[in-house]
Amino acid sequence: MTKIPTSETIAPPAELAKSAAATAPGFAELPLSAAMLANLERLNYTVMTPIQAASLPAALEGRDLIAQAKTGSGKTAAFAIPLLAKLDTSRFDIQALVLCPTRELADQVTQEIRRLARAEDNIKILTLAGGVMMRGQRTSLEHGAHIAVGTPGRVMDLLDRGNLNLEHVNTLVLDEADRMLDMGFYDDIA
Repeated sequence: MTKIPTSETIAPPAELAKSAAATAPGFAELPLSAAMLANLERLNYTVMTPIQAASLPAALEGRDLIAQAKTGSGKTAAFAIPLLAKLDTSRFDIQALVLCPTRELADQVTQEIRRLARAEDNIKILTLAGGVMMRGQRTSLEHGAHIAVGTPGRVMDLLDRGNLNLEHVNTLVLDEADRMLDMGFYDDIA
């Protein structure tokens, strides 16, 4: 397991982009598909933020990571880009699961992964969180998906009911794991 150093000071995104341009490597240096690189350019992802530069090479090699950085530092792209690179889009099985402590964060993460996934054809991403009828989420799961982004409570409900199969998951992301730990989501695991 690689632990990414967390002693960096993160500036606001605009300042970060300016200072990073001089020192940070670009995404083109990574082993990404041409379509992904073109999409990153369209999204104005020109240089990697410190958390991305530290984590993306290791994650793309398939190594497990623990990383921590402030809000607005590019963490979602740091885990979503490798997650997308590993997908087998010909299989409609959940291959990646991202757990978030709140429905709002799960929605934000889903939206960002969808933006990053535009480069690839036919990637299906589901949000599995409370606040909406479970019936629609069960129906979506029956049709298949590649990525599930959800909250622990809803994911556990769907697992308990036999609606969610995680047999093919090769990537697990615990987004804001420290916050979920503080909220007691992992009490059953310990």
